[in-house]
Amino acid sequence: MKLSAPVTGGPCWAELGTTDLESAQRFYTRLFDWRPETDPREEAGGYTVAHLGDAAVAALAPLYREAQPVAWNVSFAVTDADATLREVAAAGGQTLLDATDVFDMGRFAVAADPTGAVFQLWQAGSFPGAGVFSVPGSLGWVELLTRAPQQAVSFYTGVFGWSLTPSRRYPQWGIDGADFGGMVTMDDKFPHEVPAHWLPYFAVDDVDAAAATATRARGTVLMEPVSHPEGPRIAVLRDPQGAMFGVYRATEEAD
Repeated sequence: MKLSAPVTGGPCWAELGTTDLESAQRFYTRLFDWRPETDPREEAGGYTVAHLGDAAVAALAPLYREAQPVAWNVSFAVTDADATLREVAAAGGQTLLDATDVFDMGRFAVAADPTGAVFQLWQAGSFPGAGVFSVPGSLGWVELLTRAPQQAVSFYTGVFGWSLTPSRRYPQWGIDGADFGGMVTMDDKFPHEVPAHWLPYFAVDDVDAAAATATRARGTVLMEPVSHPEGPRIAVLRDPQGAMFGVYRATEEAD
């Protein structure tokens, strides 16, 4: 991931919605060495921010809406969440949660693209998003998995102004010359019940060790560690409550 700070239109935050906040804190602290801090305010609903040192890197939170699946969610930075929701609707997407203020920290909304992938919008106030990117334990890449790639390309390039580096194997999303994610076309190998979705990848020092740690912590390895000829070593994991996420070797990103 070439982005090193939140950029308008780019990914700025990753947030887990879970049914067991305490278990999730134990799992991810063991895996990424995070330091979780739960907001004590009652209206915060148990929202917990994970830190690396003093830098906020991700959040863990109880489910906040009916029928919300246990999953990692990716937030994209916008200057006006309400206006972006109107653009989402005009481009064929759907609003799942109207824009709402989060204390003085910013304005938050949830939407889905026309292919069904859910994403979040963040209009920064006092909180811009993750304090670091692409270092071990932090967000380093985001990946859209969809069964309608052309429809997705039209939507995201129109709403967010992203570029797309074409590739038969793995097209990559970018903004202002910095690639930050990729796109996978879901084929028959993906179970029909798996919807289109955004998958965050977190940087680690050692992908194989991270997969082993996740397994010992009662997680699951969905895709065994593999090295790509033109990319980093990666794996896809699932936490004990069922949320999927990826890990990749941080040092290879910079090679």
